[in-house]
Amino acid sequence: MSFIKIYIHLVFFTKNRVPHLDTFDLRVKVWKHIKENASQKGIYLDMVNGYSDHCHCLISLGSGQNMEEIVQLLKGESSFWINKNQLTREKFSWQDEYFAVSVSESKIEAVREYIKNQEKHHQRKSFREEYQEFLERNNFV
Repeated sequence: MSFIKIYIHLVFFTKNRVPHLDTFDLRVKVWKHIKENASQKGIYLDMVNGYSDHCHCLISLGSGQNMEEIVQLLKGESSFWINKNQLTREKFSWQDEYFAVSVSESKIEAVREYIKNQEKHHQRKSFREEYQEFLERNNFV
C-alpha cells in the first residue's frame, strides 16, 4: 500500500472577480456543494471556504491525481451546478487561472484557520490585498 500526503492550498476566483457569491447563505450552499462533489469524485477536500469573489480549498492529492484535473472537476462542476440552479443573477463562471501552493505538515492548522476565517478576514482586507500578499508570500512575484 502506498501512503501519500501532499497538501495543496488552492485559490480560484470568479470570472473578472465579479462578486457573484454575494450572500453568506449562498456561499455556504456553494462550499457545501463543492465539498460533496469533491467527495463523490474521490478528491480529498479537507476544507473549503471563501468570499464573494473567490474560493479557498485545502486539498490532499491522492495517487494518480493531478492539480489541473482536480481544479477542472471542482470549478467546472460547481459553475454548472450554480447556473443550473440559477443561484446567481447573471451567468456564473470561474476565472481560468488559479493558485496552488504546497503546504507543509507543520502549517496545516494555520492554513485551516486562515480558510475557516474568510468572512472575518475580508471585513479587514480586500481580495486584491489578499491576492497580492499571497503572490508575494509564495514568491510568485
